[in-house]
Amino acid sequence: MKLGFFTMPIHPLSKDWRQSLSEDREAFRLADELGFTEAYVGEHVTDQAENITSCSLFIASLADSIQKMRLGTGTVNLPNTHPAAVASQVAMLDHMLDGRFNFGISPGGLLSDAEIFGNLDNDRTAMFVEGIDMVLELWRRDPPYDLEGEFWNVSTARTMIPEIGQGIVPRPLQDPHPPIIVTAVAPYSKGLIAAAERGWDPISANFLLPQWVATHWPKYVEGCEAGGREADLAAWRVAKSVFVADDMETAREYAIGPDSPYRYYYSQIVTKMKKSGRANLFKKDQSMPDDAVTLDTVLDDLVIWGTPEKVIDDLHEFRDTVGEFGTLLYAGKDWADPDLARRSMVLLAERVAPAVAGN
Repeated sequence: MKLGFFTMPIHPLSKDWRQSLSEDREAFRLADELGFTEAYVGEHVTDQAENITSCSLFIASLADSIQKMRLGTGTVNLPNTHPAAVASQVAMLDHMLDGRFNFGISPGGLLSDAEIFGNLDNDRTAMFVEGIDMVLELWRRDPPYDLEGEFWNVSTARTMIPEIGQGIVPRPLQDPHPPIIVTAVAPYSKGLIAAAERGWDPISANFLLPQWVATHWPKYVEGCEAGGREADLAAWRVAKSVFVADDMETAREYAIGPDSPYRYYYSQIVTKMKKSGRANLFKKDQSMPDDAVTLDTVLDDLVIWGTPEKVIDDLHEFRDTVGEFGTLLYAGKDWADPDLARRSMVLLAERVAPAVAGN
């Protein structure tokens, strides 16, 4: 089991944006120093708490300071961006990172983003599929492209000057393109089947109960078989909220106490899921009423915390439930206490991960 990092950080609304962005970038640099193999960052345009507005721009800011890790978008929300902008920006990022780039994509899940971009009432799944198809065609075809879709038309036929390079969309460094990654956020995800069939690989979200995470591997296998390729456990990434401390009292307070950044994170997530009719993600029994989903039960079910020894045992239990997977993605949270946040990552990398990987 490899160790990676995934964050769509949820910061206090009163926190200085400069401070949160600085700490978020520091978390990536620390992960690189500790030997994490890859790291992903999400994006939202209209969320004051989830305040990284462009995952591509954030990654670009780290291009010169990350030495070993692969960096990934987690995710580019395709309905909200023109396919030509996505294709050109991702190609540039891939070159800036010398080919150490993973292309995470999704339809986007934040409804206020969909509203502000004018696609709230559209079929955003259809927009997502058309968007990625056009991005891949822009990298595959020669100009002027001449792509016609339901949502976008892409061509440079009227303005091309090929002898000086005008009208030509750049291509990524990786051939034919960077690895494409999708985030599975639902039990028994049908989208995961379609993604795997196309050669894309999954991340299981950190806000899913272990029993729902366990449903993803069979769907991935089903999609790989339909696409004529072998399913590879190394390609399955599972995000998980974990906090490690030197003593149990500190770990308990920081992970589930009244001022815990993990409690704040899940208070936001639970509110959003209930408002959007997706509280079922937190229900072991689907007949439970939404009111039975409480923040305390969610924290008990979704956060692994404790000393290195306890976290090792809990991760073994988690893996027994969901099955073997390739990479554990440590889910980043607000650095309410920077020293404890750093220490957690150090303990995970130096004491927890080797023990879990070795057994």
